[in-house]
Amino acid sequence: MSGFEYKILWLDLEHRKERVEKIEGKELLNWIGGSGLGARVVYENVSPWVEPLGRQNNLGFFTGPLTGTMVPSSGRHSVVSKSPLTGIWGEASIGGRWGRMLRKSGYDALVLQGNAEKPVYIWINEGKVEIKEASSLWGLNTYECSTALKQLTSQKAEVCTIGPAGERMVKISGIFTDGEEGRTAARCGLGAVMGAKRVKAIAVYGQRELPVSDPAGLREDLKPVLKRIQEKTRVLGLFGTAGLVIPCEQTGDLPIRNWTGGKWEEGALKISGQKMADTLLTGRYHCAGCPVGCGRRVNIKEGPYAGVKGGGPEYETLGLMGGSCLVDDLEAISYANELCNKYGIDTIDTGNLIAFAIEAFERGFINEEFTGGLKLRWGDPQVLIEMIHCIANQEGKLGSLLAEGFPAIRRFFGKEVAEFAIEAKGLGFPAHDPRAYNSIALGYATANRGACHLEAFSHIFERNMTMPEIGISAVEDRFAVEGKGELVAKSQNLMAVMDSLAVCKFLLFGGVNLTEITGWLNKVTGLSYSVDELLRCGERIFNLKRLFNISCGVNRKDDILPERILRQNRGAGGAAENLPPLEAMLAEYYAYRGWSEEGIPLPSKIKELGLD
Repeated sequence: MSGFEYKILWLDLEHRKERVEKIEGKELLNWIGGSGLGARVVYENVSPWVEPLGRQNNLGFFTGPLTGTMVPSSGRHSVVSKSPLTGIWGEASIGGRWGRMLRKSGYDALVLQGNAEKPVYIWINEGKVEIKEASSLWGLNTYECSTALKQLTSQKAEVCTIGPAGERMVKISGIFTDGEEGRTAARCGLGAVMGAKRVKAIAVYGQRELPVSDPAGLREDLKPVLKRIQEKTRVLGLFGTAGLVIPCEQTGDLPIRNWTGGKWEEGALKISGQKMADTLLTGRYHCAGCPVGCGRRVNIKEGPYAGVKGGGPEYETLGLMGGSCLVDDLEAISYANELCNKYGIDTIDTGNLIAFAIEAFERGFINEEFTGGLKLRWGDPQVLIEMIHCIANQEGKLGSLLAEGFPAIRRFFGKEVAEFAIEAKGLGFPAHDPRAYNSIALGYATANRGACHLEAFSHIFERNMTMPEIGISAVEDRFAVEGKGELVAKSQNLMAVMDSLAVCKFLLFGGVNLTEITGWLNKVTGLSYSVDELLRCGERIFNLKRLFNISCGVNRKDDILPERILRQNRGAGGAAENLPPLEAMLAEYYAYRGWSEEGIPLPSKIKELGLD
């Protein structure tokens, strides 16, 4: 074993006490860091019966052993907790620079316990920790808070913060870093947990040199890789993830009119990354150590949305606020994106909720009395913008309901809305249609945090990628059924590894393979992982998250998708007729995983993974 160790700062907000836990040896080998170690901490310290917004829930910020090192695209960390939106495992991965600075300040992870009595911010400066009064920051939007806190601490500090929505404990609120660039731990409502703890923001600064066991060897390994990544991700750098809008519309992957439409060619052209590059784009930005630079900088100088200047909308935002709401005005979506960033809410769930509300209005489930006089219409930018204000501020009956998310909506309306409330385990769908890629359907149904395309990311192997190291030697048929259980399980294990390291999954687009990543990890830590051992860690981590969910009551009955996705085809476009056969794929998936027919890991699997 090397001398590599991982430091967790435990901060008791109620009693203003701190302690440091050091993780090393077998514990580090089993959980890696990042999301994996976060899963172990949540499982051991958060009861399944805990109220997510209560004092007994924890909120953890976990970097990985690669975070902030010279490894490319390693500026990432994970935020973990029990989700107030879904009531189960909550996790959000985020890029930017905050995670790297946390490590440079002397800690690899931060866990918040208890709730502060009054609003506070946390200042971690070269290892010294202070909990300070934050009444002057409470109420500021995320951009304002980031600027103000740098003035109170250091201009060199990195800040993560919640917005006014997080303060109000809106259950789709996130945690934001990097100021106007708006990097976000957006999913699962973890901003509401931070708001319940009355922590407005966390500023970190340090100059600690991050430990690398073999820097010369690592540098040598990386030389041929950086150029390859830049060459293979050139288009992603040019157009960002917004460049996916047109190809996703063509393949039938783009959500249209609350997941009922098949084609939207002209609309997709108007809101695409290519259109953004020709009109609003002023530059791009990079997360720490990233050679790709997929972040967009936009500037709207005139018209009704003048003043938007900062991070532009990514694919998910364009797909759900654009395609799913039929809004084809790129400037309006850019403004809507900035509003969400300032308020501190998730653009994915926001777009889904607005599309749901428009359809509910159209079908007579709600009326103008319920909406406060607002007529909800498809394709109306003003409806989109007004609804964002309503949700973030919990205004009126509709805003207050939508701010609670899809679980509250289903409780309020009952089974009648289940068909067009497009979510899984309470989390709204990302902007990828399961009818376009069968593995996405299975991935959404089984993802531990609810509907998530990144927890498996399997559709990249149905599009144009292979990875022989995990047994994927040829590009998969996206409409095939046999073999999807194995594909999704393997992909989920791989992504659990990447979220624990923690590195960006876009490295895969740069041609990086798992053998290379394993070599980097060993040179950083001085440990001796093999590819198979790393994948076994991924399997262990995924299963532990599943076990946490099972303790919260999850089983096969929850591994489902809305009837619209399983029974209603798109009717046109690149995935016109396909309907994913979820039950058949689930049976194969459970068997491959070593789970029972009810989706519960068998005792033999638990013992095999060392979880007994």
